[in-house]
Amino acid sequence: VQLQASGGGLVQAGGSLRLSCAGSGFRSVDYGIAWFRQAPEKEREAVSHIRSSGGTYYADSVKGRFTISRDNAKNTVYLQMNSLKPEDTAVYYCAVGRPITSAWFRSSMYYYWGQGTLVTVSS
Repeated sequence: VQLQASGGGLVQAGGSLRLSCAGSGFRSVDYGIAWFRQAPEKEREAVSHIRSSGGTYYADSVKGRFTISRDNAKNTVYLQMNSLKPEDTAVYYCAVGRPITSAWFRSSMYYYWGQGTLVTVSS
């Protein structure tokens, strides 16, 4: 199983980026996929999750700004990030798992992780 995260970069505050998480070695349609992020000197935190059924969940800090989606034919999950803020600066990771609904934000619920892509938002 491999997850390849891409799409990070440098953007000004208020700008947008779209992250991609391409999976191989498994059928993404059978799993939930999440995005986590880790800022310097901070703990990893959950950003968003999309269930195999298509249901979505978001951290309060990104609700209304980020949108998660999936293309099962391409085994790929996307994270559209709009109205970016400097506090969104972090390495973003995608992860695969089958968490229960009430624990989608727990990193321990995920089996496989991508390598991360850096998002830097300048003020």
